[in-house]
Amino acid sequence: MTYTLKDLGWSNHFARQLEDASAQTPFRISEVHRDRLSALGADGELTLITTDHSTGDFAVGDWVLADDASRITHLFDRQTELKRRAAGTDARLQLIAANVDVLFITSSCNADFNPARVERYLALAHEAGCFAVLVLTKADLCDDPGVVIREAERLAPALPVLAVNALDPQGIAQLESWLPPGQTAALVGSSGVGKTTLMNGLCDLHDATQGIREDDAKGRHTTTARSLRPTRKGAWLIDTPGMRALRLADAGEGIDALFDDIVTLTASCRFSDCQHEGEPGCAVQNAIAEGDLDPDRLKRWRKLQAEDRRNTETLAEARARDKAFGKMVNSVVRDAHYKKGR
Repeated sequence: MTYTLKDLGWSNHFARQLEDASAQTPFRISEVHRDRLSALGADGELTLITTDHSTGDFAVGDWVLADDASRITHLFDRQTELKRRAAGTDARLQLIAANVDVLFITSSCNADFNPARVERYLALAHEAGCFAVLVLTKADLCDDPGVVIREAERLAPALPVLAVNALDPQGIAQLESWLPPGQTAALVGSSGVGKTTLMNGLCDLHDATQGIREDDAKGRHTTTARSLRPTRKGAWLIDTPGMRALRLADAGEGIDALFDDIVTLTASCRFSDCQHEGEPGCAVQNAIAEGDLDPDRLKRWRKLQAEDRRNTETLAEARARDKAFGKMVNSVVRDAHYKKGR
């Protein structure tokens, strides 16, 4: 299969960065492995070599330049960047995907639907700079999808909410309406909500799927690695493994954008240091008393703010340690060279 740059999602954002590097070829990263990178170019898929970077510095969806020996020489500035704090005790940011235009946030029309989880993904989309669409799967198995749809629509103004049966061509067509040729979407959500089934429909694939256990609505992992795949209508889709935990960090602007109703209210509080716990003249508590603000939404905003602040501080501490360690190593190397030259 051959592609043009436009087919692969190339835009003016990347063209402006080319400058005098036209002698080298742009490629788009389709898979990131520990020891190699797969990429797509005019002649199809190939393996690229990285010499100056770890493969962990790249994300599926990245644009790079490579020379005739398939060595990466340049990483283009990203138009959008999806990232989270790495799982476990690892204090670093983990890239999820790059240059995504539309983020399909998937959740089931069952006990799996969790407003707080959806809000995490919405904050992620706001921070990354991509457009979010909420996809409620298994709508055919729900007694009244309208109840879940209305609850979802209250999470963010003008949030598109699609209730679909991933096995129905009409459901796939709803998603395709958001994906003109050359656009890139990413599928995110918990395990077992139907991401692989959606990908199969969008990309004409037959990958294995896993259902949700009926007793607790919990899913099981099917996708184990991210990959960039062409859709049947000329767009691109990045499928991601189900995330047991989406931990936000460096996402303050995204959280503020998602909860802009609360942020706007805080500006009207009588005291600039108002904690919204019942202080006189608190506009936030007044809005709750008048029924204009859901107290649970305030709790979720506080929780995300606290988590982001905590994780961001931890990342800053880790960066400071890495910087100090680097200075120490450089100092040791300089001393060794000095002693050797005496």
